[in-house]
Amino acid sequence: MGDIELKPIHIEDVQKQVEGFFNKAVYIHLETTNGAYAAHQNENFFSTGAYIRNGQVQITRGKITGNGPYRAGLKIELGWIYAEGLTHWEVDEKGRLLLAGYDNDGKLGVALQLSTKPF
Repeated sequence: MGDIELKPIHIEDVQKQVEGFFNKAVYIHLETTNGAYAAHQNENFFSTGAYIRNGQVQITRGKITGNGPYRAGLKIELGWIYAEGLTHWEVDEKGRLLLAGYDNDGKLGVALQLSTKPF
């Protein structure tokens, strides 16, 4: 996520930022991985992941919950967007909300980003 220095999630601060994206056209970036890049080291390793970038949605409500790692649930017109395992966050110089989840080794496992402009 570039040169941004993410800080540990504080629910109240992140919740306020999420609410700033309600009822607007919002672009979303969401990706997960359980170590797909390392799968070549162990042929028995079952690697999974998901990725979407610049999906446009309108968030009508959303909530950050948990005791750490955290979960984000975002209600959209026809369903929900959900990310689990979030640990860190930041708002960058472009006003984009960047949420990430890192494992105990500091490797990215999940990223959820919201922006009013395409990424």
